[in-house]
Amino acid sequence: MQHWFTYPTNVDPVAIHLGPINIHWYGISYLIGFVCVFLWMNRPAGRRRLGLTTEQIQDFLFYALVGVLVGGRTFFVINDIISKHDASFYFQQPINFIAVWNGGMAFHGGLVGVIVATWLFVRKHPGLKFSVLGDEVVVLLPIGITLTRIVNFINDELWGDVCSPDHPWCLIPGNVATWGSSYRHPAQLYEAALDLLTLPVLLWLYGRKPKDGVVAWTWFTIYGITRSP
Repeated sequence: MQHWFTYPTNVDPVAIHLGPINIHWYGISYLIGFVCVFLWMNRPAGRRRLGLTTEQIQDFLFYALVGVLVGGRTFFVINDIISKHDASFYFQQPINFIAVWNGGMAFHGGLVGVIVATWLFVRKHPGLKFSVLGDEVVVLLPIGITLTRIVNFINDELWGDVCSPDHPWCLIPGNVATWGSSYRHPAQLYEAALDLLTLPVLLWLYGRKPKDGVVAWTWFTIYGITRSP
């Protein structure tokens, strides 16, 4: 059976090397995602619906960034300790707790962090509804998530189940020490494609002007389905 692709083991998870500073693909994908959310929220119609100024939208994104970093890193560290049964890696060198520059973020933790940050931001702005803010945040969110799933592939992580060798689209992961030498489903790319397909659905639904919160809950539901095994 001729397979369509082989895993590109020469791909560097670090996009840019600037002396002692390494800029990971992860960071770039998050940055693009935040820029897309900002541009959508900051358009004139977005500001009118939210009742926020450009400065206040920037303030919210700072809240969201802190939520993503704290939530994503916290959940990653907890999961890493539980799965590897090695807490000494963190407690012997406490800097590892916050070493996001070395990679390691959990999306579900980041999502929880953003929800908490959104709730805190809404409390500061009594005229702003959580459901309305959620609607505006999620419309272009699939772009950032799609890029993050592609980065998961670049980083040789989050592979799917072992698949039959006669499936030409399956690949052998680069890190066979961790994943084994069997062909696996590139689940990261499956999810990237599904996340990207969510974008036109959200844009169409938003254009229909549904009740507050419908767009946000639609994204939440679809994303939950795409992450289901």
